[in-house]
Amino acid sequence: MGDKQSSRNSRIRLEIAAEAARIMATEGQKNYLTAKEKAARRVGASSRTSLPSNSEVEQALREWQSLYGGVEHSLTLLELREAAASAMRFLETFRPRLVGPVLEGTADEHSRISLHVFADDPDAVVHFLIERHLPFTQETRRIRWHDGSARDLEIVVLEGGGNAIELIQMIGPEARQAPPSPVDGRAQRRAALAEVESMIAEDSASVHADGLQSRL
Repeated sequence: MGDKQSSRNSRIRLEIAAEAARIMATEGQKNYLTAKEKAARRVGASSRTSLPSNSEVEQALREWQSLYGGVEHSLTLLELREAAASAMRFLETFRPRLVGPVLEGTADEHSRISLHVFADDPDAVVHFLIERHLPFTQETRRIRWHDGSARDLEIVVLEGGGNAIELIQMIGPEARQAPPSPVDGRAQRRAALAEVESMIAEDSASVHADGLQSRL
C-alpha cells in the first residue's frame, strides 16, 4: 500500500511539474511557487500533495522548450543574449554579469534580462543613467540569503527597446558572493561579457543550422 501511494504521489508531482512548466512557458508566469500552486489546482491535486521542487519544474520547463519551443525559442534566446551583451558593453564601468533565465537558457519573450552590477556607491548606477537621460524605475526585492536571513536587493529597471533589463546592484557583502538561485538555492551563476559573446556565437550557429534543417 505504501509503495502504491508513493508511486501515485511521484506521478502527481511529475504532473504538477509539467503543468507548472507549461504555465511558465505559455502564460508569462515567472514565480515558481505561483506556477506550482496553479498547476496543482489544475491537475486536481489535494492540498496534502507535496509540490515539486523548483529544480524539478525548471527541468520540466527545459523539456517543454525542447519539445515545443523549436527555432522560435532559440531565436528569442539569441535576441535576449544579444541585448544583454549590448547592455553589458554600455555598463562596462560597473563590471556587469549576466544571471538568471537568459544565462541559463530558460528565458522566453516575457523574461527580463538580469544583470548584476557592482559599485561602491549605492547611487552610482542611478546617477549614471540620469546623466545619460535614460528612463528607469526602481524596485526592492526581498530574498532569503545563504544563511537564512532576509536581505533587500536594490534594483534599477530599464524599460523600452524590447525586454526590460533589471540591474541588480551588488553593494557590500552581495558583491563578494552571488545571491541564492531561486531554483536550487545555490549561489547564482554569473557570466562576464566574454562568456556571453561566446554563447551568442554558439546560438547563432545553432539557429542558422536549425533554420536550414527546417527548410529541407
